Amino acid sequence: MIAYNITYKVDPAIEEAWLQWQQQQHIPEIMALGLFTAHTMFRLLEQDDSEGMTFVMQFFAPALENYYQFIEEFAPVLNKKAFDRWGDRFIAFRTVMEVVN
Repeated sequence: MIAYNITYKVDPAIEEAWLQWQQQQHIPEIMALGLFTAHTMFRLLEQDDSEGMTFVMQFFAPALENYYQFIEEFAPVLNKKAFDRWGDRFIAFRTVMEVVN
């Protein structure tokens, strides 16, 4: 099992709208691709939120090939949509991990 992890820092001025967009549009669009079997969203606690809240999204895939297909075929368009809508009012850091247990 593979976990695709995206950590976001979101400008407080767009936080509510950004969160709603994630839950109602962006995440469903990713899940509809059929490459990931589940997802989870977290809000980090005990962080300095003066520059915005930190959220973590994890998408789970049965194989690394699913992740590679997503990155190559779909991520560029989805990333462009996010930046076209929100500009530089968020930052994202991405990692990919293998589930060990």
